[in-house]
Amino acid sequence: MYVCSCFGITEQQVREHADKGACTPRKIASACKAGTDCGSCVRRIQALLGRGACPRRELADQGDVDVLGAEAALVPVSEAVAPVAA
Repeated sequence: MYVCSCFGITEQQVREHADKGACTPRKIASACKAGTDCGSCVRRIQALLGRGACPRRELADQGDVDVLGAEAALVPVSEAVAPVAA
């Protein structure tokens, strides 16, 4: 069944993205654009994700792994932010 008619995204596709770590509607939107046009599917996406629907949620919440599978680069804040000129 279609979840997002604007982009033709099905429930199965949302579940597949969730299995890969896209555990929030915003991460689903980044993965497949669902919810980024009219927005009427966002509540359905939230319902599909539910609590505990994402097996890698703990890792995503810790920031250890990118939701699409790449390892996140852990850079100290002092190196990640450019100094402000006075």
